[in-house]
Amino acid sequence: MGKSGSGKTSMRSIIFSNYIAKDTRRLGATIDVEHSNVKFLGNLVLNLWDCGGQEAFMENYFASQKDRIFKNVEVLIYVFDVESRDWASDLHYYQSCLDAIRANSRDARIFCLIHKMDLLPEQQRDEVFKGRIRELRQRSEPLTIEGFRTSIWDETLYAAWSQIVHCLIPNIRVLESHLNYFCRSCDADEVVLFERTTFLVIANAATIDHQDLHRFEKISNIIKQFNLGCR
Repeated sequence: MGKSGSGKTSMRSIIFSNYIAKDTRRLGATIDVEHSNVKFLGNLVLNLWDCGGQEAFMENYFASQKDRIFKNVEVLIYVFDVESRDWASDLHYYQSCLDAIRANSRDARIFCLIHKMDLLPEQQRDEVFKGRIRELRQRSEPLTIEGFRTSIWDETLYAAWSQIVHCLIPNIRVLESHLNYFCRSCDADEVVLFERTTFLVIANAATIDHQDLHRFEKISNIIKQFNLGCR
């Protein structure tokens, strides 16, 4: 969910349809709701709903489609354009989403993405992000949210989506335990498990500390670019 132009469709296309960042410029606005089913880890299916953010659509979601849009939701991902000129309106629609989620899917996880961070001067990014997330947490109470800063031009998008998808995988602790056993049996420094279609990071196990916190996303991006170049 998110207002029109916030970047929802672009990030979905990069993660799940193998777009590269520059190709998202030719994507049009989402009309109403676009559904896609993504096979994940063999037999897991992610049912993604990309909801158009034009004002008429947003009002319709809350007025007459609450049961359809917000029922049986596992994860709500709300995307905010960091350079939005109408933050008050963004918060209004976000609050409406929270009300609908509380009424129809009380156990849903909520993620807020402060998107297009690349448009801000680097020295302002930390302060702006912390301020936005602080306000969103206050407005979301008593619900708990997790926040990420994202951009389609760097590894932050993959980092955020990897953590989002991680929470949807059943028996993830068992998978992590097996991966840890495999890592130690091989005497490896680290083992990383990627999903083969999206190259999102599913889990990792390490026997040594690593300094680069974004190493997974960098590897993922390298592999994805290589695969696209081989087509």
